[in-house]
Amino acid sequence: MPSDHLMRIHSPEFKAMAERVLRVTELTSRLNVLPFDDEAGKAELLERILGRPLPSKVTLYPPFYTDHGLRLDLAERVFINQNCTFLDYAGIRLGERVMVGPKVTFITVGHPVDPGERREWLSGGPIDVAENVWIGAGATILPGVSIGRDAVVAAGAVVADDVPPASLVTGGKATVNRQW
Repeated sequence: MPSDHLMRIHSPEFKAMAERVLRVTELTSRLNVLPFDDEAGKAELLERILGRPLPSKVTLYPPFYTDHGLRLDLAERVFINQNCTFLDYAGIRLGERVMVGPKVTFITVGHPVDPGERREWLSGGPIDVAENVWIGAGATILPGVSIGRDAVVAAGAVVADDVPPASLVTGGKATVNRQW
């Protein structure tokens, strides 16, 4: 779903997405209670969640959360620490050697700001993370963001805009931009 695309809530597309969310929530809840050393059980559940086997050199530590799974693209040698959330309906791509700290959240969908439209529409855009990016603990990556190769996202940062390659981004302070 491109960033300028809206999906009407109560549409067939939304209904299909909501059904997938329920199935994947059940699968991730099962994944997150397996013994840590149950590699076969984790692999089987992750294949059902992602719709394909997890690449062999990806490290993913549960608990792990996703709402769709089928639009989460993980390259070789990606590391995902504990308690990360991937709301991937509009697509998330993590390039090779990306390292994701604990409690990082990727969000590809949201709602319009206008109060009259919030309950009627979903908006969003894909997230693209290039090779060798490090994302610190508790960072939040918002819809439509691209993060360039070798960049570092500091712990707790809220990333709402594209990040240039080989740069450090920080900050999580909320700011009032407008009122209505």
